[in-house]
Amino acid sequence: MPALLHPDVDEQTPNRINPSDVGGGRLPPVDPKHTGGGGEGENWNNRPVGSRGPRERLQRYRLGLFFALGGDLMFFIAIVSAFFVTKHSGHFDAYNRWINPWLPIDVPSILWLNTVVLLASSLTVEFARRGMFREMDVLEEWLGLGRPTQKRVLPWLIASVMCGMLFLWGQYVAWKQLAMQRIFFAGNPSSRFFFLITGVHGVHLLLGLALLIAAIVGMRTVRLIESKQILVDSAAWYWHTMGVLWVVLFALLIYGQ
Repeated sequence: MPALLHPDVDEQTPNRINPSDVGGGRLPPVDPKHTGGGGEGENWNNRPVGSRGPRERLQRYRLGLFFALGGDLMFFIAIVSAFFVTKHSGHFDAYNRWINPWLPIDVPSILWLNTVVLLASSLTVEFARRGMFREMDVLEEWLGLGRPTQKRVLPWLIASVMCGMLFLWGQYVAWKQLAMQRIFFAGNPSSRFFFLITGVHGVHLLLGLALLIAAIVGMRTVRLIESKQILVDSAAWYWHTMGVLWVVLFALLIYGQ
């Protein structure tokens, strides 16, 4: 009986996809990577160490932002330290009585509402940030099939901007209420620190609003999805930092007054 000859067949089908092919209308990204973007991954390739892909760009921008915020944190720590030193300092008068020039003021009640508004804005901006990293939406936009991230993220960004503007308006109202009580910056150490703390934080929040507005404009004008992610992610982390910082500063004002 003749032998049956079978050709040698490789049981593994050769992989004809080049893993380094990540764009330009060729092959969609594979092997999702997670960077803490908040959810389903960023859908970037498994790149070799030291390469400069989208994931590495995002990490570099985050690192730069956190270094900048670290400098701001040192500035606010200096203000808080001066606050405690001034509040608990004083002198003895001619009759050997301890005199403390710190005169407490009533914190305007609108600042409680302001705090709630700012915390709500942190939620909306976090929804926007997470929406930028939904794998299916990122892949669809990368392939040019639509702009699902824009539809999902823009309403949350706009809501965050509105909350930020409402917070700054509340700060202005609080200042006017103190002015009606004849409480001004130069009146007393307690009032000086109140205006200093709320004013400096307000300036930083204005910068945060500028970043959020830049992210909104970028969602409509920037072409690369990874650049949009960097814009929204950086603005969101900055905004979160300002929210946490305000909670600490507001507790300090309540303690001091």
